[in-house]
Amino acid sequence: MTIEINLLPWREERRARRSKRFFMMLGATALLGLGVGYAVSWHYQQSVEAQQQRIAHIRAESQQLDSVIREVRDLETVREKMLEQLQVFTELQAGRTQTGHVFGGLTRSLVDGVHYTELTRQGDVLSLTGLAESHWQVSNQLRALAASGAFNEPVLSEVEAEGDGERRRFRLSMRQQLPRQEAESSESTEEGS
Repeated sequence: MTIEINLLPWREERRARRSKRFFMMLGATALLGLGVGYAVSWHYQQSVEAQQQRIAHIRAESQQLDSVIREVRDLETVREKMLEQLQVFTELQAGRTQTGHVFGGLTRSLVDGVHYTELTRQGDVLSLTGLAESHWQVSNQLRALAASGAFNEPVLSEVEAEGDGERRRFRLSMRQQLPRQEAESSESTEEGS
């Protein structure tokens, strides 16, 4: 009698179990891979959204900063205009007192027989045109202007006979001198600015 041992069903069962375990591991690995892939994708998506939020925040802050810069530029423009206006007002105020000083000096120094016909001023240089009856009056007028204290030494540029030779037309130029209190106050404002 021979005994027959059939090993095939045991091997088939083992092979079936191994196949089942392999497919289960393959399925678990696939699920794990899908989970890891989803997690990595979700992480990158969150990073992209966070970066987009940062960019949106930076853009909003940049726009706000641009509007502040525009406001500052507008304020600087307004400041410059106001400083220019202040300078004009200061010059007008100084010119007002200087004009009074000039006309006062011209009036006090006017010699009999001399008439002024034209006066121009550029800065502190005065150009004066006048008529006199004689050369002596022109000379006396120059001395009177120099002695007035309102002007520096006048410079005679032209004397010519007018009409029948009885009158003399003369032109001279001179620098005006500020009164002492104005000169001191203008020096202190220049040092302050």
